[in-house]
Amino acid sequence: MPPTLVLIIGLLGLAVGSFLNVAVSRVPAGLSVVRPRSACPHCATPIAPRDNIPVVSWLLLGRRCRACRVPIPARYPLIEALTAALFAAEALRFGPSETLPAELVFTAGLLALAACDAEHFLLPKRLVYPTLGLTAACLLAAAAATGQWDRLGMAAACGTGGFAVFFALHWVRPAWLGFGDVRLAGLLGTGLGWLGPWYLVFALLAGSVAGLLVGIALMTAGRATRQTRLPFGVFLAAGAVAALLVGAPVVHWYETAGDPYAPAASLTPVRDLP
Repeated sequence: MPPTLVLIIGLLGLAVGSFLNVAVSRVPAGLSVVRPRSACPHCATPIAPRDNIPVVSWLLLGRRCRACRVPIPARYPLIEALTAALFAAEALRFGPSETLPAELVFTAGLLALAACDAEHFLLPKRLVYPTLGLTAACLLAAAAATGQWDRLGMAAACGTGGFAVFFALHWVRPAWLGFGDVRLAGLLGTGLGWLGPWYLVFALLAGSVAGLLVGIALMTAGRATRQTRLPFGVFLAAGAVAALLVGAPVVHWYETAGDPYAPAASLTPVRDLP
């Protein structure tokens, strides 16, 4: 992909990250993401356009509200910068393919959900369902443009399968998984299933191992016990992003293990993935 286009997509990520911050702040409280306009949550002063530039305004303001000087949480520039970085990385990973819009939408939704889970231990269906619908619509458009209807079918099957497996776990032991995690599993299956079922397996394993290691580290440091809640959605989202960006070589290695004549894995383009 041309560097200029990667830069443009990265800048788009900054703008999307700014919107994600609004969603993370308002959706858990049941508020609209459209109205009213953004304002300081402490003094209710509307945020001027010059103070609403992603990352830059936070730095120029000295990390404080211009009106009341209350500190602005670091979550705002972090989400904006992370969204920009992931958008640029996925532009490099997928190239100018029909799949790229779906994975950008998928990733943006995962970031918002992870932030909500980290702050509120909540995976709002008002974020899960729109992300699922937009991702599915983009994949449908990709299938129509490329004729890869088998990939669309696999995405639907993985979405259904992920939801079913997590629903069964939730039904057996509700304390293990909240229903938000069940919905999230369906979203992960849809977003990753286009690439293949093993990408979903990679994401679930990576997320589970990451959560386990973090839990062990916190207990070792005396900052958590076996009863301490962890935002599992954060780790599942991280595993899904890892599957998108670096999962291809791992999946390729697994699928071709023992075959000395198998071609080397390639991260791009997506249409050539195993």
